[in-house]
Amino acid sequence: FLKAAAAKKRKFQVVVCEGAPHFGGHSMAKSLAEAGIETTVIHDSATFAIMARVNKVILPAHAVLANGGLIAPSGSNMVALAAKQNSVPVVIVTGMFKLCPMYPHEGQDTLNDLVSPSSVVDYSMMSDSVISKVEFINPVHDYLTPNLINLYVTNIGTYQPSYVYRLLAEYYHSEDWESFE
Repeated sequence: FLKAAAAKKRKFQVVVCEGAPHFGGHSMAKSLAEAGIETTVIHDSATFAIMARVNKVILPAHAVLANGGLIAPSGSNMVALAAKQNSVPVVIVTGMFKLCPMYPHEGQDTLNDLVSPSSVVDYSMMSDSVISKVEFINPVHDYLTPNLINLYVTNIGTYQPSYVYRLLAEYYHSEDWESFE
């Protein structure tokens, strides 16, 4: 998406959150810089501080839920909340194949995967009696409510979160949904 815009000679700067603890932002920043895009990497905790200088937030999707909500990489909710506070639009780039007929009615935990906390804490520290009593949680995804999202950009067009349920009805037969119930 960004590389295609740069190929059309559009001038813009990209600020990338590092994406701790897996640091996927580092590889993305390198890829963008190699494409000639002016890129800055910031620490995740600096998101709110830098948001006043941002024109729009672009996030990826793991899954787009029927209510217009989003399952996105961990840390995305913090970015979207900072954007909302600063009146910065949040744009989600996704394919139609990521539409999911599920609703987040059972809470965030049913829609999330937890992975080993080894990327958050070194296991050698667990011998410390105080640290060993701390629970470390390392979620893979965040849930973003529809009110934090301004626009979905898909392979077939752009849509507001309130229109996602309609896309599900247009592109998927109701019998396809039965496997999710």
